[in-house]
Amino acid sequence: MKKSSICQNEKAMHALCIGGLCSISYLAVYFSRNILSAVTPEMTQMGFLEEYIGRATSLYFIFYAIGQLINGAIGDKIKARYMISGGLLFAGITNLVFAHIVSEHPTAALAAYSMTGFFLAMIYGPMTKVVSENTDPLYTPRCSLGYTFASFFGSPLAGLAASRFSWDTVFDIGCFVLIVMACLCFLGFFTMEKKGIVVYGRFDKVKTQGKGAVRDLFDREIVKFTLISILTGVIRTSVVFWMPTYFNQHLGFSSDQSALIFTVSTLVISGAALLAVFLYEHLNRNLGRVMLLMFSCSAVFFGLLYIVKEPWLNIVLITLAIVCSNSSASLLWAVYCPSLYDTGMVSTATGFLDFVSYMAAGIASDLFATAATTIGWSNLILVWFGILLLSVITCLPYRKWFKRAKQ
Repeated sequence: MKKSSICQNEKAMHALCIGGLCSISYLAVYFSRNILSAVTPEMTQMGFLEEYIGRATSLYFIFYAIGQLINGAIGDKIKARYMISGGLLFAGITNLVFAHIVSEHPTAALAAYSMTGFFLAMIYGPMTKVVSENTDPLYTPRCSLGYTFASFFGSPLAGLAASRFSWDTVFDIGCFVLIVMACLCFLGFFTMEKKGIVVYGRFDKVKTQGKGAVRDLFDREIVKFTLISILTGVIRTSVVFWMPTYFNQHLGFSSDQSALIFTVSTLVISGAALLAVFLYEHLNRNLGRVMLLMFSCSAVFFGLLYIVKEPWLNIVLITLAIVCSNSSASLLWAVYCPSLYDTGMVSTATGFLDFVSYMAAGIASDLFATAATTIGWSNLILVWFGILLLSVITCLPYRKWFKRAKQ
């Protein structure tokens, strides 16, 4: 076998090791974080108020967002082994505290659930950095899409668990999974560091064309992708969170049926990452073109969602709408963020984009809880449709138009 072929196979194996560990870890994260959404119908039937659950979700998103901003910057300085395993471990502990005190000490439970969000924010930025700096550019988007796909797959797992166990048991399972993955991550990264598969700080001091990393981020349209992060954050996080309640209250399904439908819907939604990479690689790896296409399709599906009242067809439409929107979100995290590797600020930039995404999601989640009872679900659909129209406008190729106008 040729030397170049052996070298390429070795790079592929290294990418598989790093991407595999990150994907399994992120699956555990998203299984845990989707539990409250999946068990909301059961909890409301047991007397927990929707306003309380909405407040818990909102605080979680806000603390997650703040954590992304802080931990993203720290993640450029501290090894992924410590950041990722520590985040998983502490999140498992605080999630366990929330589940066991929420009935008797609801205020303290809110604080515990908020800290769960902060600790889980220790994971994504460092994870993106370690992938972008230690995998061949050919495999980097595929690794990133691997754990992005895993994140979508966490929702149906949470829904399946909610359909089979009581709400507090589901929380216990999620905590156990997080703590086990914390141990596996620590050992996995430690082993890869010893073997030289993972090396830190390769691009920390890079200055692109004498401009500096921060200036280079603006040249790479960080403002545009910040807006995209905000808009997709509302859809992929807040809208998905309220799906079981939407099925229950607006479409008339029971809580058990809603949990099962949520499982199936989110299983389909988990394929958004695969759809994204397929379109990206078959449309000349043109990030802007694929995002514009997917946002346009999502807007159409949300528009039809307002018109179509038949429950099962309505479920199909909302699922497809979120699939298309999440495809664009997948490319933001799996293609755009890793492409910033030569700035030495992958974790910082990723943390910032996640920060604005979840701040928007936190605010939206609280507003959606109130809007569902005040303006009604039908009018809330129009709000979602408007968000997608803004996404389409944001993705229009203004730079190309300006260049052509100057010529």
